[in-house]
Amino acid sequence: MLRGALIEYGSGLIGPIPNVVIFQYNPEQLSRALQVPPRPSGATQRETTQAGETTFERITLKAQFSAVNLLDEDKALARLFGIGPQLAALEKMVLPSTKIAGAIGAAIDAIAGAVSPPSPPAQPIPREAYPRILFIWGPTRVLPVTIDSMTIVEQEYDFLLNPMRADVDITLSVIAIDQCSDDIVAKGALEYSTLAKEAMAIANLANTAEQVVDLIPI
Repeated sequence: MLRGALIEYGSGLIGPIPNVVIFQYNPEQLSRALQVPPRPSGATQRETTQAGETTFERITLKAQFSAVNLLDEDKALARLFGIGPQLAALEKMVLPSTKIAGAIGAAIDAIAGAVSPPSPPAQPIPREAYPRILFIWGPTRVLPVTIDSMTIVEQEYDFLLNPMRADVDITLSVIAIDQCSDDIVAKGALEYSTLAKEAMAIANLANTAEQVVDLIPI
């Protein structure tokens, strides 16, 4: 059985992937909402069929994690931390990576201060970026997403108060990639998923061809 996953990546999938969370149990359902931007309105409404902002998709799901099977398989991490590592990996996906970025930013500021004339003190611009995430759900959906919200409900603990079971409600927004974006992974994933969806829509004609003929009066 294929499993869904959230994958954190850099600008390219070359080298080690920073973070991967494979769903221990696939969510039983996904809620998908297509957010359609407001269309022109008024007395004439001549542009109601004209597209403006891009329609985007929002996905909500509930991921479940449990240490029971991991303990049955005698996994060392489960004995030490329960499902803490999986939850920590999920939380990492919604927090900016500040340690390395902050160190690089401080070094750049120091070099700039050494080679430029003194200037009045200014508040430094934070050099922080949220992780880039792919949501993988089967062979036809590989989507670049942002994580809009995450609610973690821990339900059981061991004697060290490590979480042993948890439900995680996640809300994702599929990113509409601009053609000028340097994120080649996101662009490729979105193009692939769009082509797969268009192919399935065309395949649907085989199911509806006879019904369409019956609908058209001749």
